[in-house]
Amino acid sequence: MRPPVAPPGWSRWLVPPAALSVHLSIGQAYAWSVFKPPLESALHLSGTQSALPFQLGIVMLGLSAAFGGTLVERNGPRWAMAVALTCFSSGFLLAALGAATEQYWLIVFGYGFVGGIGLGIGYISPVSTLIKWFPDRPGMATGIAIMGFGGGALIASPWSAQMLESFGSDSSGIALAFLVHGLTYAVFMSLGVLLVRVPRTEGARAPGAPGTLDGPQVSARAAVRTPQFWCLWIVLCMNVTAGIGILEKAAPMITDFFSDTATPVSVSAAAGFVALLSAANMAGRIGWSSASDLIGRKNVYRVYLGVGALMYLLIAQFGDASKPLFIGCALVILSFYGGGFATIPAYLKDLFGTYQVGAIHGRLLTAWSMAGVLGPLIVNWVADRQEEAGKHGSGLYGMSLTIMIGLLIVGFVANEFVRPVHSRHHIPAPREAAHDGADQPAAQ
Repeated sequence: MRPPVAPPGWSRWLVPPAALSVHLSIGQAYAWSVFKPPLESALHLSGTQSALPFQLGIVMLGLSAAFGGTLVERNGPRWAMAVALTCFSSGFLLAALGAATEQYWLIVFGYGFVGGIGLGIGYISPVSTLIKWFPDRPGMATGIAIMGFGGGALIASPWSAQMLESFGSDSSGIALAFLVHGLTYAVFMSLGVLLVRVPRTEGARAPGAPGTLDGPQVSARAAVRTPQFWCLWIVLCMNVTAGIGILEKAAPMITDFFSDTATPVSVSAAAGFVALLSAANMAGRIGWSSASDLIGRKNVYRVYLGVGALMYLLIAQFGDASKPLFIGCALVILSFYGGGFATIPAYLKDLFGTYQVGAIHGRLLTAWSMAGVLGPLIVNWVADRQEEAGKHGSGLYGMSLTIMIGLLIVGFVANEFVRPVHSRHHIPAPREAAHDGADQPAAQ
């Protein structure tokens, strides 16, 4: 299958909206915490159990991105977006059936496994294409698209809460909400499938911008053998673990933190908090990734990891004493979380070139799979154990917040070890020319 090539005169600014239509849809995953309390009540689940569909979805995101990265490079973004549409929407339909029949395993399989494949393929579908269209501003270009994934919950969180209020929070109401999600996202994602194009042989080069294959180039096979790849794997894993833990349990977490105060947080206010986090996640993806074009990728990751650790320390020490402090620190953490995702493709492009950056990015997202298990597991497991020990309120989260600080420090150290890739890993110049603009498979 050959990817659709842009005709002469095609505007490169039509490509980000195509990417956004997919990323805004699959970004619904970040609104999963809205479904946690209704599922726990309707199906008698623990916090750890209700996190399982989300966790499996993130695991499958990383795995499908890693194994599907070469297919995306080979078949192009339209094929990838079509696959993402099919899997993501089908996952919701299966989850709807599971909720209607009260078969929780079917919700896990549909939303987590099938939908997770759609998440992974959809997430990487536009990245390589955007970098080739915008070789002069890779951080901004990927930030625009990946911003949509972070902003998806800004739409999905209040929308889901409203549906649950209208349809009911029992199993039938949850099933109907899942059904509406699946059908609506199928229509919206189809816009991206129809609109996306790849640049012609030389790409849509801006005046004075470098060519897409200028500079050192490293194949996907060679990239995973470099220390730089594994340092970035640790950086991404630690940053994501710290952010996803708070994001997956955002609604119940803010409720618990202020449950013993004179101003407890209502269900609707908790859903609004999730939407605020989504806004910060979205803003961080475009803001911080664009800033990385100016100050450098390594420096911006120093901010994500170092200042992020400080924010977690403030929440752990003073979070239950001040709502503005708790919310402000959480918003900063989520902006770093989103910025880390949006900046990593440009960081990879700086180190490995654009030759197979999509496939390399897919392999790196296995770090997201690991983080998708670790983050929710740490927060939910610790909270469940602390509750069993008789603790309540903010006391449920003190230990998990301390763990997150440690993980961010580990990521900070790993980032310091990132250096330019040794020339022995570069592909020869003739091979670059032979593959420039070709519809070649990525290295296995």
